Amino acid sequence: MKNTALTEKHIALGAKMVPFAGYNMPVQYEGINVEHAAVRSSVGVFDVSHMGEFILKGENALDLIQRVTSNDAAKLYDGKIQYSCLPNENGGIVDDLLVYRIDEKSYMLVVNASNIEKDWNWIQKYNTKGVEMHNISDKTSLLAIQGPKAAEALQSLTDIDLASMEYYSFKKGKFAGVDNVLVSATGYTGAGGFEIYFENENANQIWDAVFAAGAAFNIKPIGLGARDTLRLEMGFCLYGNDIDDNTSPIEAGLGWITKFNKEFTNSKALLAQKEAGVKQKLVGFEMIDRGIPRHDYKIVDANGNEIGRVTSGTQSPSLQKAIGMGYINKEMSQEGTEVFIDIRNTKIKAKVVKFPFYK
Repeated sequence: MKNTALTEKHIALGAKMVPFAGYNMPVQYEGINVEHAAVRSSVGVFDVSHMGEFILKGENALDLIQRVTSNDAAKLYDGKIQYSCLPNENGGIVDDLLVYRIDEKSYMLVVNASNIEKDWNWIQKYNTKGVEMHNISDKTSLLAIQGPKAAEALQSLTDIDLASMEYYSFKKGKFAGVDNVLVSATGYTGAGGFEIYFENENANQIWDAVFAAGAAFNIKPIGLGARDTLRLEMGFCLYGNDIDDNTSPIEAGLGWITKFNKEFTNSKALLAQKEAGVKQKLVGFEMIDRGIPRHDYKIVDANGNEIGRVTSGTQSPSLQKAIGMGYINKEMSQEGTEVFIDIRNTKIKAKVVKFPFYK
């Protein structure tokens, strides 16, 4: 089990630690609902140093990215970020990721912790034109500092004007007295905020500075439990739950990051699928009757016929109701359609709703 550079901090704060993607990670400190509310209303800090980071450099770096990712990375400019995915050769998704353009010939890819080795090998397989690749995951720490007060809470730590940064852009500069920190206006909570990348040796200094600067805003450490409820309220996909090697980006509602103005892995088949229409779609639903949907529960119609399966579900702390995501036969996927979740052989009523759940 790997530790992040901040594991001792989490243990000292009384975090409940769990194994996640090969790492010893904090799942909660005070409790998921308290932590969730802190991010929605003020500011919270997640240690997400388990995520993977690759640097791609050289004349053909963009060409490689264009061939392995679904989105159009040619649209990026220096300091701009793009959400994308790595399609596989048979209709599914190797991983979803972020692409950072550092300059014309250098990019950073941020991938899911559980897929670091898999993604590295996948991209390397297509690296036929000598792109220089560096896996910097093990030496890089990452804090997600999320919430409506994040810019205000952090501004005293840097000369970068945080409030003026556009969504999905980044800047490098001095942060908490440390040079060459990458500050990114991204996050997976829907609450606004930043993700801060730096070398492991600076982790304790930056963590302490962030909590000192945020004290006036009642800043809190946040675990993976609230990270999951926050992303689910926004209808954001989680790799391994809502998307995987067997789900197509078109079925998953990721057509907006699947651009057919270029060729990429399996693009012809995905274009054909888009034109023919999909048989199933990833939708959101909220429970009408009492019950919490869980991963892999069956979704059924009024007669008990299976029409889909739940991929993610929880009791939403912000909405005070149970919500979920799942794949449903296309004809039953329209907003407002009544469906049922099979919870221990009992049909529990739900209805299809639009993303995001939390407005």
